[in-house]
Amino acid sequence: MLALSGCASMAPQAEQSPEVEVPIAWSAAEISGGGGTLSLTRWWQRFDDTVLDTLVTQALQSNTSVETAQSVLQQARAMRDLAAAALWPTLTGSASAQHSRAGNNSGSNFQAGVNGNWIPDVFGANRSALDAGVATVDARYASVGDTQVAISAEVGLSYILLRSAQARLNIAADNLASQQETLQLTQWRQQAGLVTELEAEQARAAVEQTRALLPTLQISIAQTGHALAVLTGQPPEALSSLLAASRPVPQAKDDPALGIPAETLRQRADVRAAEYLVNAARARVAQADAARFPGFALGGTLGLSAASVGALSNGAALVSSLLASVTLPIFDGGAAVAQVRSQQAALEQARIAYHATILNALKEVEDALVALHNDRQRLLSLRNAADAAGNAALMARQRFSSGLVDFQVVLETQRAQFATQDSVASASADLSSDFVRLFKALGGGWSPATTSTAMAPVAGSAPAYPDHTSRTSTP
Repeated sequence: MLALSGCASMAPQAEQSPEVEVPIAWSAAEISGGGGTLSLTRWWQRFDDTVLDTLVTQALQSNTSVETAQSVLQQARAMRDLAAAALWPTLTGSASAQHSRAGNNSGSNFQAGVNGNWIPDVFGANRSALDAGVATVDARYASVGDTQVAISAEVGLSYILLRSAQARLNIAADNLASQQETLQLTQWRQQAGLVTELEAEQARAAVEQTRALLPTLQISIAQTGHALAVLTGQPPEALSSLLAASRPVPQAKDDPALGIPAETLRQRADVRAAEYLVNAARARVAQADAARFPGFALGGTLGLSAASVGALSNGAALVSSLLASVTLPIFDGGAAVAQVRSQQAALEQARIAYHATILNALKEVEDALVALHNDRQRLLSLRNAADAAGNAALMARQRFSSGLVDFQVVLETQRAQFATQDSVASASADLSSDFVRLFKALGGGWSPATTSTAMAPVAGSAPAYPDHTSRTSTP
């Protein structure tokens, strides 16, 4: 009795889980709505761009990070199957033949049989190991989804950056052509004595400054194309022909319908992965605690043993044995208890990581909503400014041709026109990028309905996040 008292369970009892505050609704109420999460699975189709669709689809199939995550998932499944095998008996077959000689005496011995061993899982150590394996598989599957979410968003952002650079390159080329015409006009007026060499040099400086921007934009286009090729699992130059033709910056056709924050957390792959890792850590605590209890084992053999092969068929050749054993930990210097404490600390770390994942998820959605709202306002103002700057530049050139204004007015209006047009292109790309980041923050890019063959959390675990409440508890 005194010896068994040392095996009292140290497994954590039911306790109140720390809670994470989750808002009832998002800050941007103008684009909030109900449901719509399933449409986020292939969010890139909202941009109605066939090239983007092709790139994302290929990246999800061939990206090296996705392939690595899938390999890790296969490893986790193998480890789960290994833990499941420990619950079953093991059977091994054997056969041997022996011939020996001692002086003038010689003899032979032939044996064939089956050996069986079974370690009953009386205190649940192997079952807990299996529970940890199942939860780890689900976590790794969700991690594959998280990788897919990140890769699809990275492809979308890189593609938008490339189309933005192409649009800015076209704007720079158009303004360069306009400035060259102004330079030619200025040189003619200089030859006529209507302007001085100062105005001509200022016009030439403006032309060369704009010309110097073209190589920078071409570098950005080429490097972004290389990045997209690598993201899709191809050599850097593989997409040159596909991306050579300039296309408009893709724009999302409509706003996503936002669910309540708790639904968003349920959609996100990283939150689900963190949940399952908590379940796995809890199962390992139970496994470490069960290891402190006595262990039982059953074994036996059933076979044939005879001096000749023919004699193996006789009933007298039958050999059998049965062995039962028990092991009782008496003194280990506190190693078993320390192992339990170690796993309990790992469980606490998993809970903290889960908490941090939820907070980061909420932050990413709110950041994307704020950026989307303000970039829309900025783009509207920049478009109005670009229209006004274009009109001003046209009138300034006409009046300069007639000698009604000096060259400084032309120079300033052309600079303003170029700057505002370039800003419109950049702001349009920023707005599209805001949509991509919002889709990513909402958990778009994977399908949580097809996670794994063992989607349910470990039996007895607390729910990760309720569907329609303003509060959620970490498991």
